Amino acid sequence: MNAHRMLELAQALAAAKSRQDVPAALKLCHPDMTLEAPPFGTAAHGPAENERALTRFFASFPDYDVTLEGHAVGDGTLICWGTVKMTMTGERFGVTPGGRRAELPVFIQFSFKDDLIASELFSFDLSELCAQSDVSTDAVRRTLFGDLARARR
Repeated sequence: MNAHRMLELAQALAAAKSRQDVPAALKLCHPDMTLEAPPFGTAAHGPAENERALTRFFASFPDYDVTLEGHAVGDGTLICWGTVKMTMTGERFGVTPGGRRAELPVFIQFSFKDDLIASELFSFDLSELCAQSDVSTDAVRRTLFGDLARARR
């Protein structure tokens, strides 16, 4: 797949997710799609898990908006960077957010198969998200990772 098509797919996915349009996002994804978000310790595989993961994510961040500002291509992989804006809501992370909208740098790595997105690795600074959301990073990490968060100190 050429670089132009890879970027076109990534931009279409970013636009669908910024609208919180799960069906449109899933149409861009290969049936074997893997969506990883290391800051949250999550990985979703296949259409059903990806649908659940995106629905849950948008429930936690209903105003999610991502802007892709740059990219690099190599050997079937697309790396994008940009800015994500989102407000943490609810108590999914074991905390009560302050209601401020966070604005963070984001790094996204994509791979492709059969003219669709085969994988997405979505990464950002969890500590910065927590700081801008007026919540404790330690409390969020304990919710996400349990005792593992304490053991890593």
